[in-house]
Amino acid sequence: MLDAPVLVLNRSYLPIHVIDVRRAFSLLYRGMARAVDDGYALFDFEGWRSVAAHAHHDRVGLVDGAIRVPRVILLAAFDRMPRRQVRFSRSNIYVRDHHTCQYCGRGFGRVDLNLDHVIPRSQGGRTSWENVVCSCVRCNRRKGGRTPEEAGMRLIRRPAKPRWTPMAGFAGWRHTYPEWGPFLSVVDAPDRNAELAFL
Repeated sequence: MLDAPVLVLNRSYLPIHVIDVRRAFSLLYRGMARAVDDGYALFDFEGWRSVAAHAHHDRVGLVDGAIRVPRVILLAAFDRMPRRQVRFSRSNIYVRDHHTCQYCGRGFGRVDLNLDHVIPRSQGGRTSWENVVCSCVRCNRRKGGRTPEEAGMRLIRRPAKPRWTPMAGFAGWRHTYPEWGPFLSVVDAPDRNAELAFL
């Protein structure tokens, strides 16, 4: 339970991070954040401790009882949006390419996708946003260690580094809770599937 995700809001109630419960409790205890309940009321650590943890709420045991796990916290003094680079990763390549093979145009589940270097590494191709694409197993085998032109294949679109916003990944986060909903509604629909790094 201590590793479960907690949504972090800046002072303007905009989502900026996802942290684990352990870190959320640390921020609450040190007075650096407030817990936000279902009715948007704010609680410091002692106030949150006194909030009853019902059977339908997750709890963490303490020496003298239990404390409800917060799903959303509000930072006390942070009002800026962090500047983030989109992390180059297998998951983000899949998201950028919409889980679609960039050669045949068919959509696949993650287990049926590979990453392909457009210009093969054997020919000096780099592992970068501009040279790596999603490819299905069949197309990847067909292309082999050749360029698309050499293999008689065509890319659906030229790969490029995505320009997702700092909040882009929150709606696609795989462990969202109903309490997150009102704060994630500010996320633009086109960016809903971006990966959010667990901070």
